[in-house]
Amino acid sequence: MAIAMEVATKDCTALTDSELVEMADLSNGSLSSLEIGFLSKQREEWVLVTHAREEGKLRGYALSTLERIGGTPSLLIGLASFTRTRSSAAALDVVMHDLYRRAVLAFPDEDVLVGARFAAASGYRAFAGLEEVVPRPEHKATGEERAWGRRLAKRFGRDGRLEDRSFVIRGDGDPTGLLDYEPTKDPRESALYGECFESLDRDRRDALVAFGWAMAEALAAGSLPS
Repeated sequence: MAIAMEVATKDCTALTDSELVEMADLSNGSLSSLEIGFLSKQREEWVLVTHAREEGKLRGYALSTLERIGGTPSLLIGLASFTRTRSSAAALDVVMHDLYRRAVLAFPDEDVLVGARFAAASGYRAFAGLEEVVPRPEHKATGEERAWGRRLAKRFGRDGRLEDRSFVIRGDGDPTGLLDYEPTKDPRESALYGECFESLDRDRRDALVAFGWAMAEALAAGSLPS
């Protein structure tokens, strides 16, 4: 029988040092490999922290904010990391579901832009059920979509480092906030979106800035992720 995943969200200001240690331990050895010092600074940059636990053990977390960018309702995931065990998918799903639940409370009857940074195609699972996801293979981004890439790069503190046709944010070798999801089995997203990541320099810590739209109807129905 599958063990139920527990999820809880609170203000980042309420994060304790012991929770930061847990979070750093979870991301150890992953694409993000975030240390306590970096996480402590990120605590000041984002508003909400969401934890997913299985029998009390941390299986995933996300730091996020709900805000308007130029008037557009937005859910921004500053960073997230998930266990590299069989529980990874369940942890990601419950975290995203809780974020969407909060989005519909903050922005009732409105479509919400969801933005994040990925270093691997598997992260696109977090966008399951979203519409008009950018970037995606065989899609030439419009001028407005490229403008959204620049807006998000700036909001993520990487202004001037975005290649707005590929949506790649050039790294500088330092840790950066990613939605880091590396399941034990290669997911379908790797085949669907893999080519978007071919130009990333892992040593430089490049990242892909991506976004999609959570439609008001899906948010109201509680059907995301799907």
